[in-house]
Amino acid sequence: MSPSYVLVTGGTGFIGAHVVDCLLRRGLKVRIATRSAAKAEIMKQDRPEHAHLIDYVTIDDFEKEGVFHGAAKGCDGIIHVASPFSYDVTDVEKELIIPAINGVKAIMEAAASEPAVQRVVLTSSFASVLDVARGPGPGFTYTGADWNPLTYEESVKADPVVAYRGSKKYAEKAAWDFVEAHKGSINFDLVTLCPPMTFGPIVHPVRSVKELNVSNAMLWDIAEGVSPLPVSRVPVWIDVRDLAEAHVQALLTKEVGGRRYVPAAPDFFSYQLAADIMRAKFDWAPTQVTKGNEGEPIPESYTLDGAAVARELSVTYHTFPEMVVDALTQFRAMPRE
Repeated sequence: MSPSYVLVTGGTGFIGAHVVDCLLRRGLKVRIATRSAAKAEIMKQDRPEHAHLIDYVTIDDFEKEGVFHGAAKGCDGIIHVASPFSYDVTDVEKELIIPAINGVKAIMEAAASEPAVQRVVLTSSFASVLDVARGPGPGFTYTGADWNPLTYEESVKADPVVAYRGSKKYAEKAAWDFVEAHKGSINFDLVTLCPPMTFGPIVHPVRSVKELNVSNAMLWDIAEGVSPLPVSRVPVWIDVRDLAEAHVQALLTKEVGGRRYVPAAPDFFSYQLAADIMRAKFDWAPTQVTKGNEGEPIPESYTLDGAAVARELSVTYHTFPEMVVDALTQFRAMPRE
């Protein structure tokens, strides 16, 4: 694959901005689709050596029919990162599931409208893979062949946490269904990535630590001594820098068209481990960081086939201690308000 002009939706967000930087480092031209022109301008200003490679379009409604057609014009690759995420909803179908599906349909239709597009890379989620009924026990490895077994009917009747898993599944399935339905009439193929918890340093516009994304905000709470420690729903994770690299390699590596990946670091995490690392690595941390149950082991668990991403997409994973040190070093230097 040799795209030269890539549309990145959600390019001013936590994951998307890292994707943009990975593309820029390769000298590729990037069009950012964002809700915030101000943030896109900051992205350009913060990257003076690459500003000539960046343009952007503002999108008010990411699920509106035809919304991405203009954004895709002239592009030959698309990385679709943007997706709704909120548990603060009252109607899960109307506010969570349908918007996720419509957003994916809109980007697929845009890709089909632009003959130059060679591939669409879609950010899905481990939520579309996980079978909660299987439990957390060890001895099983999730791969790109596994799907969350929730039915649509179960999803729309569920609480927001369960409905979110349904929204990720049915949004991703909408992309695969689109490719299948238009086989022979479209010029692009599809690769999807289904990452678990994502942490790491930020490169998107953020004014203070109060604006950190949800996963990083949990690390910051630990650093600030908030008690008790957050509950770790799953022990699997990925560094945002590695996830961004996986997206770009998925776009550029011709042989992986049609693949579905579960990118994940080989080591497990817990918030207790994060706290222990902070106290061990930073002089300021012993009297400040939430203590919890120091040294508490991480329970044995299932694993994810992150090795396929390392092997096929040439991604080398950061370790959890590396990520914690890099992220907290950056966060501590940021404004508090």
